[in-house]
Amino acid sequence: MQAFRPAVVACVLLAPTAAAAQVDLTGTWSPRYQEDFSERVPGPELGDYTGLPLTDGARRYAESWDPARITMPEEQCRVHISPYIYRGPTNIAIWDERDPATRELIAIKHRISTFDQERTIYMDGRPHPPAYAPHTWMGFSTGVWQGNMLVVTTTHIKKGWLRRNGVPESDLATLTEYFVRTGDVLTRVSAISDPVYLTEPLVKSEEFVLNTQGVPHRAWLYKCKPVVEVVRPEGAVPHYLPGKNPYLLEYRKRYGFTESVTRGGAVQTYPAGSAPPATGAPMKPSGPVLATPKPGEVKVLHVQGQVYMLASAEGNMVVQAGDDGVLLVDTLPAALSSAALAAIRTISDKPIHFIVNTQAGDAHTGGNEALAKAGPTRPDREPLGSGLGGNTGGATSIVAHENVLNRMSATVGSGPDGKTARPRASWPSDTFFEDENDFFFNTEAVQVLHQPDALADGDSVVFFRRSDVVAAGDIFSTVGYPVFDAKQGGSINGVIAALNRLLRVAVATGNMEGGTMIVPGHGRLSDKMDLVEYRNMVTIVRDRVQALVAEGRTLEQVRAAQPTLDYDARYAAASGPGSPDAFVAAVYQSLRTK
Repeated sequence: MQAFRPAVVACVLLAPTAAAAQVDLTGTWSPRYQEDFSERVPGPELGDYTGLPLTDGARRYAESWDPARITMPEEQCRVHISPYIYRGPTNIAIWDERDPATRELIAIKHRISTFDQERTIYMDGRPHPPAYAPHTWMGFSTGVWQGNMLVVTTTHIKKGWLRRNGVPESDLATLTEYFVRTGDVLTRVSAISDPVYLTEPLVKSEEFVLNTQGVPHRAWLYKCKPVVEVVRPEGAVPHYLPGKNPYLLEYRKRYGFTESVTRGGAVQTYPAGSAPPATGAPMKPSGPVLATPKPGEVKVLHVQGQVYMLASAEGNMVVQAGDDGVLLVDTLPAALSSAALAAIRTISDKPIHFIVNTQAGDAHTGGNEALAKAGPTRPDREPLGSGLGGNTGGATSIVAHENVLNRMSATVGSGPDGKTARPRASWPSDTFFEDENDFFFNTEAVQVLHQPDALADGDSVVFFRRSDVVAAGDIFSTVGYPVFDAKQGGSINGVIAALNRLLRVAVATGNMEGGTMIVPGHGRLSDKMDLVEYRNMVTIVRDRVQALVAEGRTLEQVRAAQPTLDYDARYAAASGPGSPDAFVAAVYQSLRTK
């Protein structure tokens, strides 16, 4: 059953509150397909959005989606997310994980044969991770018993499908599930709340039957290695321009449906005449409140290897720490220097030998001067001996592309009152002008890769090769559109080129989760698949604006076409350079002057 009122679900499922009648869910379960068979097994038809409470943005995304996208190497091995994976042909093995000493239940584990996914539902009362923690296909799940019903709440889910014909589910969605066993039948009812692509929760259900015959062991395996199936220009993302998808009419014509029926909407989930007025706007966020850094706070998150992410409300910085000392990527605004240093000292008490700036802005260089004072010449350390090259002279090396130094040392004002843009003590002391600058620190190679003409002309990303972590700076963000400055050499095509270069550097695991981890300038810790989604968004918006420019449209006409409609609820700022109007204007001007 795919579309019925959440209020009914609440009355039926939330009534039991006692935790006394817990049942055994362990065993291997195989699905029944009496509900929504055509959607779950053969797959839905293009243009069929019936029964889905979609936002206008979700509908635009789905209508623009081209199935050829899954032929891209970076998309071939993606798997289904936990809200969707139970819908398809799959077997589920369920077992308990218990403390060996006390036999207390720690977690309930699900092994899902589709794509060889393993899911953990924590039953020990632990909190959900902070908002800046990474997302996975299965997400982070916690469960509680309500009578004989297991209620599971899942956050930190990657972006995936609401329906496998292009209808998206965002990475901000929360999943609530209700598992009930009746004899040899296991019923799963799910409610998806998505503040980006749904106007209200989407409720679905499935049934599984206890399998006592066994499942062949090979049915649980999934190995995937991407290959080039279709030769395309680097970074090309298959999609249809708004209004240009030739296949949307097929479903309507085959069944004689009107457009209003196939486009879906919350009205289709209510009895006739009882639906509230449709707005097309996203629903409000729901689920657990995830911790975020408060203004002035700096939080530490271990990434992997020797690398840590320091998260703040003003942006992220990166710490690499080992026997040789500490290396920083970016230093946050000056006002956060004390908090940043305190966070660093929870990782290592060794001197800061290197600071790498990914760009010239205050959010990346504001703490240079203060944090450099925690270098080899710290008062509680003996100064290092002088020598040639590197930072053997006992001072912290501030590394950046020479254009960053040019911006920071530029004279502001004229005459005797002229000053440099930034204090001399914060300037980079170790600059380069080539495509990259490499060095070895803490037993691993560190590559500083210049990204010309991206947000500005001095952008760099930093790749820690042994730890397999990339510090991307503001070229990549999980919370906003890219803000590039044409006056400082930035361009939309330069941003896309930088994102594609990052994708060449990053290597994902066989199911497109983990592997190379990527720290964005703002937002949560990510991996290659998250970067793919961001690159796709920027590329698609660029392509839409480019097509309108080619038609001779004015800026106001381009804005009226809403080329960012399907992404605004996820990335748009309310005002300023990250707003839809400002982003579209920047893309428009960048393409007109290229």
